[in-house]
Amino acid sequence: MESFSFFDRQVIRDNMASNRYDLVIIGGGITGAGIALDAVSRGMKVALVEKNDFASGTSSKSTKLVHGGLRYLKQFHFMMVAEIGNERRIVHNIAPHLVLPEKMLLPVMKDSTMGKLTISMGLMIYDLFAGVKGADKRTMLSKRKTLAAEPLLPIDKTIGGGLYAEYRTDDARLTIEIIKTARSFGAEMLNYAEVEDFIYEEGEVKGVACFDHITRENFVILAKEVVNAAGPWVDDLRKLNHSYLDKRLHITKGIHLVFPHKKLPVNQSLYFEIGDGRMIFIIPRDEITYVGTTDTDYTGDRDNVQVTKQDAAYLIAAVNNLFPSINLNLNDVHSSWAGLRPLIAEEGKLVSEISRKDEIFVSLTGLISIAGGKLTGYRKMAEKVVDMIARKLKHEGYKKCNTASLPLKGNKFDNYLQVQEYIGEIKVRLKQLGLPEKYASYLVHNYGNQTDTILSEFEIQPGDDPHKKLLWAELYFCINNEMVCKPLDFFERRTGRLYFNLGSVKKNKEEILAFFKEKFSWSEEDFIQEKDLLDKICQNSGRFE
Repeated sequence: MESFSFFDRQVIRDNMASNRYDLVIIGGGITGAGIALDAVSRGMKVALVEKNDFASGTSSKSTKLVHGGLRYLKQFHFMMVAEIGNERRIVHNIAPHLVLPEKMLLPVMKDSTMGKLTISMGLMIYDLFAGVKGADKRTMLSKRKTLAAEPLLPIDKTIGGGLYAEYRTDDARLTIEIIKTARSFGAEMLNYAEVEDFIYEEGEVKGVACFDHITRENFVILAKEVVNAAGPWVDDLRKLNHSYLDKRLHITKGIHLVFPHKKLPVNQSLYFEIGDGRMIFIIPRDEITYVGTTDTDYTGDRDNVQVTKQDAAYLIAAVNNLFPSINLNLNDVHSSWAGLRPLIAEEGKLVSEISRKDEIFVSLTGLISIAGGKLTGYRKMAEKVVDMIARKLKHEGYKKCNTASLPLKGNKFDNYLQVQEYIGEIKVRLKQLGLPEKYASYLVHNYGNQTDTILSEFEIQPGDDPHKKLLWAELYFCINNEMVCKPLDFFERRTGRLYFNLGSVKKNKEEILAFFKEKFSWSEEDFIQEKDLLDKICQNSGRFE
């Protein structure tokens, strides 16, 4: 059951159509993936469908942090901070190659609404409720030590700072590894399979009618329970189910800008307050630095979310205000992304005040919908849903949730120290293969011990250009193991190259497109459509309306 190649699609779809499942999940983001893994690891028979690519919505557009929810202390949500802090530790333990320790600097500035004492107390409470221990506990810094930690901060405005612990991840990679882990337990998963209607038996939802966008064929999946985990599209499915009656989603947009590190050469990650009271992250990552995020109401096309000039200008002004010596402008933007947050609507509250807590809705016909929540809390959200289903099905044979101790694909490590040791081993191997050492961290933090498979593929790739050979080795791995169906699946969600190495996308996209056309038997119309889309995204990545 582990095989998860594009060329397995027909078998997977046939299995879905010919079996009856305990549950079928709609939505291939991190919430749906988490539910699938929790359920299948307990012995349930599970199918999952996603109308686009896995993680193509909110789950590839976050700030890419598995963080502890420091901002929720302002709203006195102490128990939420405690739960998120515990989940953060768990996700780091089950995927230490993907969820990486990241020290965050919270500078204390003269014009800040939070003084040094307030920040010190806040971080101390944060450590207490988030369960932070040892060297990860907060450290308060003097002005001199704060400026040594981040020399770009203005001398005249900096009072001091606080260092605290966060974790950095790649949200899309985390999602795909959860999906692959669920697949290894027997779950059937299919991307580009859109739910067009529900199947009812005696007035209850007992399946879904789907359309496969790859083969352009219809099929039906029958199940005892149906879970709607479609993120920003949850209410669309509730409308289809005629159950859009009570609480509703409040959709907000968040954007991120990516700059070459030489344009924004921060020493380390920062979390800082801007003039309107919002908090912004600045995070260095290899040869780039990214900044985010905004939080604005959104009522536009949820399948085509764009970064506007106004969005970009807002973040650029925030960075320039913190670092007067930088003076960024729109032309400095390397790439960008925009995503949506499916929050639970709360009357009379500002966007920034709306709770990020998740909620479950059950319709009169039995459709289970889950919305809200955060990346960090995906596992607990899944546990709540699967517990509900286990009780509903009255199946005593189902085990209790065990995903807290279930390593994700790519994790052969007991701790982060072993990850670092493995990176050292890969550096030696890369040197022998003629590749720069910088690729060691990139490969291991993306793929974990699956790096060995990719480098074995690298060794049999033709040509003399090691950078191109690595790209093709990754592509073959992702097609054969991660259900890549289109170039953007690979460039954006499996590798992050679209955001963090746009040059490699532009350089290789024509050859990759030609490969897909031949290998996947695209029609000329398919080829033109995919080429136009990729060209447009590459051209507009640093341009704004």
